[in-house]
Amino acid sequence: MTDRPLKTVLSIAGSDSGGGAGIQADLKAFVRCGVHGMTAITAITAQNTVGVDRIEAISPETIVAQIKAVAEDIGVDAVKIGMLGDRPTIEAVARGLDLVEGAPVVLDPVMVSESGADLLVVEARDALVSQILPRATVATPNIPEARVITGLPETAGQSELAHAVVELGATSAVVTGGHSEAMVDLFYDGEREVEIEGEIHRAKTAHGSGCTHSSCLAAMLARGFDPVDAARRARELASEAVGNGLDIGAGPGPVDVIGLNRAFS
Repeated sequence: MTDRPLKTVLSIAGSDSGGGAGIQADLKAFVRCGVHGMTAITAITAQNTVGVDRIEAISPETIVAQIKAVAEDIGVDAVKIGMLGDRPTIEAVARGLDLVEGAPVVLDPVMVSESGADLLVVEARDALVSQILPRATVATPNIPEARVITGLPETAGQSELAHAVVELGATSAVVTGGHSEAMVDLFYDGEREVEIEGEIHRAKTAHGSGCTHSSCLAAMLARGFDPVDAARRARELASEAVGNGLDIGAGPGPVDVIGLNRAFS
């Protein structure tokens, strides 16, 4: 990180044409957190609140070029990684991370969209674990994603999953609790285990909540927060965004992290 007053965060993720998740959600979260957002788009999706109709991967060369362009000119204080999609994309991002060495990395291991579409091919999961996870300052899987990453059974709880994610190479992990009854996030960094609670919203309007959480966490790391404090603040902001979610479209509506509902109330 630099000592610039304005911090910069790079999102390496896919584009959501419906504006609810991915790059679009990340940029809104960055604004909410008071950092300048930059992007390296990994894939373009044709999607809305109902489903994902098409996914087109960006070439590996273009992914690396995007990262190189912002790193050389603007600088990167933190990185958020979202949808990677396939092995060539993962390999390109691994190369790109060499260009921003020293910046904290938040990995949101996106595998399935809110509507149920596969966003990471099964054949690429091992590459994600071997090439990207060890670069993560904080990995933020939900419970199902953590089970896929670790290979642990359905009976594995958040504590066991968080420990396993760190054992695979992440510096720390936040296993988010949206798929649990208690809806408590579990932070673990190899030494301390911290439960992170927050306001609970079981809302239809939750599309982009994971992207928003990980982006807010990355922004807080860029601003100098300790990882567990960054995770607490990210939980607070993501919960608020779900509670303020936008009731648009026929499917799960997007979260609202910047207060659009309040602006038009």
